[in-house]
Amino acid sequence: MPPAAAEPLTPERILETTEEVLRRYGPAKATVVDVARALGVSHGSVYRHFPSKAALREAVTDRWLGRTVGQLEEIATAAGEPAPSRLEAWLEALFDAKRHKAGDDPELFATYTVLLAENSRVVDAHLAELVSQLTRIIEEGVAAGTLAAPDATASARAVFDATARFHDPQYAAEWQSPTIGAEFEAVASLVVRGLRA
Repeated sequence: MPPAAAEPLTPERILETTEEVLRRYGPAKATVVDVARALGVSHGSVYRHFPSKAALREAVTDRWLGRTVGQLEEIATAAGEPAPSRLEAWLEALFDAKRHKAGDDPELFATYTVLLAENSRVVDAHLAELVSQLTRIIEEGVAAGTLAAPDATASARAVFDATARFHDPQYAAEWQSPTIGAEFEAVASLVVRGLRA
């Protein structure tokens, strides 16, 4: 269903439509022509905003990953919350976000799993941002005397790696297990206790 003709073609509209096209056709079959058709424009119009199919797929992947980053940034920068509480809340929010993405829209999640493998630069930047948020939480905890870590960045990376089962898409099939919530709580609690000063 093409949008109203008066609506301007923006990168955001293109990305929204690309997400729908990916959901409908999957990453192997979705084309820029499909996106243009859904928008009611020529594929040249799409290329004016995104110079290639790869650039479009990279942008839609970045947009999808960015949704989680914004939610987590709010937790990382929450004023007045002690660092151990923020750390636990951050880990829980990451797990919840990933689990909802996988469970609420499994077709699109499967599509993005393919796109993540194609866009290592975007994924690397996303992971670096997440570790940076963890680093800031740990640094603030060390400064406040509530966390102990000789190297906040190395500790943040270790926390991220130790909790990978609860946010790495390769473990998505396990996220529907009836015991996964308790397993997450045990790991998160252990991690936070291990960092307490």
